[in-house]
Amino acid sequence: MSITKWDTFEEFLVSGVVDINVFSVVVSLLIAALLAFITSKLYIRYGHSLSNRRKFASNFVLLTVITTLIIIIVKSSLALSLGLVGALSIVRFRSAIKEPEELVFLFLCIAIGLGLGAGQIMVTIVSFIIIFLMIWGRHFVYEKSEHQNLHLLVSGKGISLKKVVQIVKNNALSVNLKRFDKSDDGELEISFSIGVKSFNHLEKLREELEALSKSIKISYLDKSGI
Repeated sequence: MSITKWDTFEEFLVSGVVDINVFSVVVSLLIAALLAFITSKLYIRYGHSLSNRRKFASNFVLLTVITTLIIIIVKSSLALSLGLVGALSIVRFRSAIKEPEELVFLFLCIAIGLGLGAGQIMVTIVSFIIIFLMIWGRHFVYEKSEHQNLHLLVSGKGISLKKVVQIVKNNALSVNLKRFDKSDDGELEISFSIGVKSFNHLEKLREELEALSKSIKISYLDKSGI
């Protein structure tokens, strides 16, 4: 009975399974959990996302550990790797990514899982340290070089758009008028995106705006999150 190419390929798939060392798997999973935990703390402390960073970062450890486990199992068998391709073509991941920064940290977790799952422990750890230092250093560079960006909402009666804009321009580094509404009773609602250098400038801006009318209301929202 002749052996066909298909029989040879099928035999290769069956016999091409590599035994997995349980101890190395445990070590990789523990390191993955540790690096993911550090990543979550890094994201919570130095992230700029407006969403709930603590809640989003709570998924990092599971994502990294699961990615590591998948790569460890898949690399042991060519048949499993082909099966994974088929499975991913069926499953659709629908994750609501609101900001690019969230996607960056998700890719970092996946990269950690891929590296540890492939057995490249030292390369992954060294690379993680470099990325950690880059994110940590970026925070201090931006902290010194950039002013604070705020959403400013001004509303009230007896005020004019021209006067409000002039006061805001005199006390802010950058001003962008986002929205202007006027109700039937004459109340104005004006929305700005502004950049301020310090709290003193912000306080001066508030005082000058409140001097326009007793009914004026002022709201600030930090665009970089709390």
